[in-house]
Amino acid sequence: MGEGIRLDLAIAAGHGLNYVNVRRIAEIKEIEEFNIGHSIVARAVLVGLDKAVREMIALIKTGA
Repeated sequence: MGEGIRLDLAIAAGHGLNYVNVRRIAEIKEIEEFNIGHSIVARAVLVGLDKAVREMIALIKTGA
């Protein structure tokens, strides 16, 4: 990622992020965006969209 930062590129992560692994990925300070829509929608089927989003935000904040 150092090369991406050096080239002034935005760093994003996605495709496979979920409620189990997002906290560790959120520890990578260079990442500016998380593409986690699929995980949130899948979780929302069980707990509702509001709760699914709030849970994901909490996980990202604890990793950051």
